Amino acid sequence: MKSSKAQDKISLAEMARRSGAMLRRGDSTRFDWSASGSSPTLADLTESLFFSPGDGRIWLNDQRMLLIHSSAIGHLRRELIDTLGMARARGLLTRAGYVSGSRDAHLVRQRWPDGDAAAVFMAGARLHALEGVVKVTPTTFSFDIDRGVYEGEFTWEHSSEDDEHISAYGIGTDPACWSQIGYATGYVTTLFGQQVIFRELECRSMGASVCRVVGRHAAAWGDISEDLRYLEAQDFRSLARPADPIVPVAEAPAVERVGEAELDRHAVVGASSAFVSACHLLDRVARTQATVLFTGESGVGKEAFARRLHRISPRSELAFVAVNCAAIPEALLESELFGVDRGAFTGATVSRPGRFERADGGTLFLDEIGMLSPVAQAKLLRVLQEGEIERVGGIRVQRVDVRLVAATNVDLQAEVRAGRFRADLFYRLNVFPIHLPPLRERREDIPLLMNHFLRREAQRHGRRVAGFSARAVRALLHYDWPGNIRELLNLIERGVINVEDGAAIEVHHMFKGEALGALSVLALSSQGELVEPEGEGQGIGNLLGHLRGALGVPVLDLPDLEARLLHEAVQSCGGNLAAAARMLGLSRAQIAYRLERSDAQQGRTQGRSP
Repeated sequence: MKSSKAQDKISLAEMARRSGAMLRRGDSTRFDWSASGSSPTLADLTESLFFSPGDGRIWLNDQRMLLIHSSAIGHLRRELIDTLGMARARGLLTRAGYVSGSRDAHLVRQRWPDGDAAAVFMAGARLHALEGVVKVTPTTFSFDIDRGVYEGEFTWEHSSEDDEHISAYGIGTDPACWSQIGYATGYVTTLFGQQVIFRELECRSMGASVCRVVGRHAAAWGDISEDLRYLEAQDFRSLARPADPIVPVAEAPAVERVGEAELDRHAVVGASSAFVSACHLLDRVARTQATVLFTGESGVGKEAFARRLHRISPRSELAFVAVNCAAIPEALLESELFGVDRGAFTGATVSRPGRFERADGGTLFLDEIGMLSPVAQAKLLRVLQEGEIERVGGIRVQRVDVRLVAATNVDLQAEVRAGRFRADLFYRLNVFPIHLPPLRERREDIPLLMNHFLRREAQRHGRRVAGFSARAVRALLHYDWPGNIRELLNLIERGVINVEDGAAIEVHHMFKGEALGALSVLALSSQGELVEPEGEGQGIGNLLGHLRGALGVPVLDLPDLEARLLHEAVQSCGGNLAAAARMLGLSRAQIAYRLERSDAQQGRTQGRSP
């Protein structure tokens, strides 16, 4: 038995080695251009593009896309050329194309980490066509990552760039598919990890019937200074790294040192206009000493923003002290905030500094400040007015230099009108308010947060996860998020724990009873039609009727249905009973018993057959 297991391990290791070698080289002779070839196929890619007409968004897997008039892009192109000149406009469009190609390469590499090498490289051509830019047909290509060699020749048909350029300037003497060249360069360079340069040798804008494009590794071209002029000759590998979370504030690290551990749980991540606006406000006020009040629903990241404020402020080298006002009993709040002198009350055997003293010179963050009692509000107001504290049981007044940052998920102005919050304290706190919108109002940030939390939780739990399935992405993008970012983190952590190693997170790995949104989502079928993804949208209103219709039977045989589910689960898990049991919400012992009972029942039925 030991020998057999050892052979199995050797066999698996050899398979992994060979698979890794295959992924590092490929050529057009083995490439299957059909929709049913090696993954990622055309069908795989089209399933990653879906539409959400209810909230005005289009997604390519986890990246937001735009459906825009080609003539509008043509108008922008003419404005750039006429304003900046041909060379500078070409550089801008080439670099924009490069970014687009690099993003698509990152998407493919993340979504299909074990995909066939040639299919992964050619997915860029398929995506470029899927995005409506140009039809790409490979003439020949070959690559070997270990040797640093890439050679490819392609024809481009129906180029949208050519259509608009010819419409504006007619037939000329220079190629015009600038952003498409940038896209091809960005896509292949990102996957290859070395400089790969594409050139357009023939172009419709020069009078050719189709465009002919050649791509080669940099050394094969010789002098590439002209190509790099339009790409600004930057380090391609640094440009091609996976997109980092966008933090448009000061260049402070999103990692806080606590003891010997480094934690990034307080990083602020996003790209939406609401997020960027909040970050600009944060950057503006951080350099001052003003009191800041964060408002927004529970879970939107108020403490993360408060910590970011501290890290980019002049007080960053000193203490950041956080207090949750709702978590401290009123009887202890005064001693927690202002400290205790020895003998102040029974049990006070030693003097203890309060949060204001510990934050002296730094920042004090008071979360859920709307929960303070009237007495606590009065004492806090005095500290803010005088800059002095007095410990409980003490006789000495101490001056403190503290920047106060507060947060609340209640409407403090409404609380003032209702008489539950002091107006004078509100005006002291509301010097520089920053509102953080709920996650459902900044859905553009969800893909960035998804990837950020996935990497963090997979590393924290020691799991290897192949991203999210297309259905999981749709579910996360259109869920209502009553718990905001905190709920998103919890669901992704749950998914990381539940998913099998090396697999993609599915909807059932994350959602366990939460009400999924009913927003209409449309996907693109392989025939180019917009369809509602199976099992989504409004869901299955009547499970019995759905099963009868799907199976084409007027009456359901429950034992047969259970047996089918059991055997299909086992088959889909490659015979692994434990994995199949988890899929069906059972224990291994329960599924083994049910399979045995089902097989016995089937044997009795067959024994009675004539």
